[in-house]
Amino acid sequence: MRSQYLKISFFLGLLVIIFIARLAYLQLFTDRYALNAANTSIKKEYIIPQRGVIFDRNGKILVGNQPSYELSYTQALLKPDFDTLGFCQLMRITKPQFISILDSVKKERYYSRMTPMTFMKNISREEIARIQEIIFKYPAFSIIQRPQRQYEVSTSGNLLGYTNEVNESDIKKDSLYYLPGDNIGKSGVEKSYEKELRGTKGINYIQKDIRLRSIGSYKDGALDQDVITGKDLTLTIDYDLQRIAEEMLVNKRGAIVAIDPSNGEILALATGPDINPNLFTGPAKSKQINALLNDTFNMPMFDRSTQSAHMPGSTFKMFTALAAMQMGVLDENTIYPCAGGFNYRGLRIRGHGGADALVQSIQVSSNCYFSYAFLAIVNKYPGNPSKGVDEWKKIMESFGFGQYLNNDLATGAKGRIPSGEFYEKRAKTKNWSPLSTGAVFNGMGQGDVMLTPLQLANGLAAIANKGFYYTPHIVKSIDGKPNPDPRFKVKHKTLVDPKFYEPILKGMEQVVEAGTARSLRSTEFTQLAKTGTAQVPQGKDNSVFVLIAPKENPKIVVVALMEHAGFGATWAGPASTVIAEKYLTGTIKREHLYERMINASFMGEYRRQWIEDQKRKGLYKEPSKDSLTIVQIQDSLKFIKNTAQREKLLYRRDSLLTRFNERKTSKK
Repeated sequence: MRSQYLKISFFLGLLVIIFIARLAYLQLFTDRYALNAANTSIKKEYIIPQRGVIFDRNGKILVGNQPSYELSYTQALLKPDFDTLGFCQLMRITKPQFISILDSVKKERYYSRMTPMTFMKNISREEIARIQEIIFKYPAFSIIQRPQRQYEVSTSGNLLGYTNEVNESDIKKDSLYYLPGDNIGKSGVEKSYEKELRGTKGINYIQKDIRLRSIGSYKDGALDQDVITGKDLTLTIDYDLQRIAEEMLVNKRGAIVAIDPSNGEILALATGPDINPNLFTGPAKSKQINALLNDTFNMPMFDRSTQSAHMPGSTFKMFTALAAMQMGVLDENTIYPCAGGFNYRGLRIRGHGGADALVQSIQVSSNCYFSYAFLAIVNKYPGNPSKGVDEWKKIMESFGFGQYLNNDLATGAKGRIPSGEFYEKRAKTKNWSPLSTGAVFNGMGQGDVMLTPLQLANGLAAIANKGFYYTPHIVKSIDGKPNPDPRFKVKHKTLVDPKFYEPILKGMEQVVEAGTARSLRSTEFTQLAKTGTAQVPQGKDNSVFVLIAPKENPKIVVVALMEHAGFGATWAGPASTVIAEKYLTGTIKREHLYERMINASFMGEYRRQWIEDQKRKGLYKEPSKDSLTIVQIQDSLKFIKNTAQREKLLYRRDSLLTRFNERKTSKK
């Protein structure tokens, strides 16, 4: 019994010795507790780093930095005899405004008497020069310089993104770095590469006296940490290409995507409507961002290149053929009874062409041919249509369809490749019919298949490479070194044998030489293409076009989508070939195509659809003639470059606005 008591005593004594030794070590030999945030005698002062600069692939600066100033406030340093009136005169605010600001600061979730809180933001350099020699009289307030983004371009707001003050959710995700008042990337490249761009804060440890006045550096600055500037990014984007794409999307909804198929680098990622990124800066940026977010008519913050999944229309026919050949239900010599269109068990689909083989059916874009091809896919396993569709689905997924592409973009959508289960649920039976469920329309891209423009461009890159693709990505290098992300080095092979791509490429060549895109031929470079006109219930057809160039050694693939524009060759086609021409030749030689695109507007169709939708919901109010004219002038100003014409329109718009506002005021 005594021996057990001695053992327990020894064990407890050993624990006490270890505890005392550890406590002595922490207190005498480390600064862990001296530097604790709760310590009132030693405070951290953070130095905010400059964010990394963003360049395009040719070295053009897209996003840089400029100084921004704000005033911070520490409640604990506010003296009882604080000269409120003098301070208000200095800051050119009223006493009620001063009180209101302090009250709002105290209501913030992370408010602390000991922590500097933001009192006033976006103070101009002139104002800072005026107050900086007097602010020392008010020790509770300090001037803080915080870098602010400066955009060197006027387009591509969705692509580049913006920064804004952190919210509660941002702080929770990385509480070791972010503090109230810090900025964080909220969208675009700014968001997806936030950790690289933000840099590392510098830290100075300052000793304070009992009144929280600075009395010098702690340990002569031995523990201070240097600020590290954010890393510069070089994008894969060719901004000249990007700008032209954005110009061609003015007064349109849609997207233009261009990829280098040899490495997956995104050369252009344009969405319409576009955003001027300069709206993301300045004193009114919060209001401007909210206005963009609340614009339910144009939805400018919705990136249609990565988030908008659409029926691909006839551009999907090549993928139908590839899957059918891989599944062994079709070859390039297969001919279907298409002289009178698709007629099968009471279902009739009108289309072009006659009883042709695969290459010519691609050339004329035969709806009939590819409906029969998809029917063969579904019927590969008699009595089990889901098995055929699921096999097709796996092949489609190997092109990156129906799933997130796992890239470095801030946004994306999965799209949809339907499964056998999808149709079983629709038909409420396992032995469902491809006719009654509408599955047969998938063959010509008019069924349940939904793809984003980026996904379609990725699939097109796989066709250009005859069976493989690299994941599309937006950043080429970081701080001058190649992007180290291993995701972008992997060669993804499709489930389609390379030999089956030859007739597809021949068919796409014939589309340009003698088919639906023959009006877009160029004498400067060769093209492989496919037109698409996707019927949609809301209104006019969507215009879709896909292009590979040059055919001998593909260097670019382009996908263009114009919502509710009409035929693929009429609108999306010219946009695609202009982009390819600019990239391959360095200039736009067919100016008439470019001029036609930048001067076209589909806003009338969009407004018609919106008005109909508002009427269905009982929300529509008839606008005045003046307000309609103002909107029309605003649309025109987007693409009119002639100075005299612009001044004339601006004068008319301002006159109408004045009259419109006077009427509103008089009614009140």
